This record gives sequence, structure tokens and C-alpha cells, in this order.
Amino acid sequence: MITAAELDAALPHVLAAPKTDAPIAMLCLRPGFGERRFVDRISMTRAGGIPGERWSTLPWLKLPDGSPDPRIQVSLLPTRVMDLVWQDRTGTPHPGDPIVADLDMSAANLPPGTRIQAGTAVLRVSDVPNDGCVKWKVRYGADAMAWILQDTNLRLRGVLCSVEVDGEVALTDRLQVIR
Repeated sequence: MITAAELDAALPHVLAAPKTDAPIAMLCLRPGFGERRFVDRISMTRAGGIPGERWSTLPWLKLPDGSPDPRIQVSLLPTRVMDLVWQDRTGTPHPGDPIVADLDMSAANLPPGTRIQAGTAVLRVSDVPNDGCVKWKVRYGADAMAWILQDTNLRLRGVLCSVEVDGEVALTDRLQVIR
């Protein structure tokens, strides 16, 4: 597992990610706990999030009526962070974020409400923080967990989004921040 010193040394590189026009490194579907399917394209809808994703059936955040909270429909993970922490790609599960892209996901670049063009879909950055979970610590280590939590404005764990406009994103697309 990566050490705190290695993570700290890599921080300037992580923070130098593009502000927009971000290449997508990976698209991943999570149909169930511990399950990953890597795909070339993902459909997204306002009503259903990503069809087949566990958000619609097993969300970790719900509205008062018990339905899935739309603010957590899609998670984005910075490529540079994934490349640092996910070192054992055969023995350790992928973080599970549907979109991994080389994008500056800091609060300064993507404040809540920011819209992101993802292929023909449009996402809206949520006010719900993506601060990792116990699985992040188990899979990537205590140092990796402490590192992503060191400054919540850096959003090293990425961002959560709702689907604003139905559409489809492909691995060949680039994320465009709508200013």
C-alpha cells in the first residue's frame, strides 16, 4: 500500500489536473456489492441514475420517503488519485466510481451546483461530500484514507453528482465543465 510520504509527494501532480476538457480513463458499473463491470459507455437518466447500478436499489443515502437520494447518482474519481492508491489491480477491487477522469475536482474548480457535460448527459455536482468509506481504508490503507480527508476542499476522493440531463457518456468522451 502507498505511504503517506508518497501520497504527499504526489499531491502537486494531483492538484495540477485539468480544470475542464478532462479525458475519461475508465467507466465502471457496480451492479451489486463487490461487483465491477468495465464498459465503453454508460447511460444516465434523471429518474434512474445509471440503469443497472446499485444506486437505484441499495443507495447509502436516502430521502425521507426511503427513495434513493439523487445527489449521489454518479460518482467521479480523479484519475491521478486512482492511479496512486489502486496499486494492486488484480487483488484489490476498483474503487467503484462509474467515471474516472483526469479532472481537478476541488471545491474551487467544481463548487456544488457546477454542471459537467459528460458525453450527451449533463451532471450537477452535489453538496454531499464524497469522503470515502471504511472500504477505502481497508482496500488502500489508513494513509490513503487520511490523505483524502486532509482537506475537504481538495476533494481528493472526487465528487458526487446528480444527473441533470439524460444522456450517454463514452470512454472516448471528455468531461467539460460548464461555466
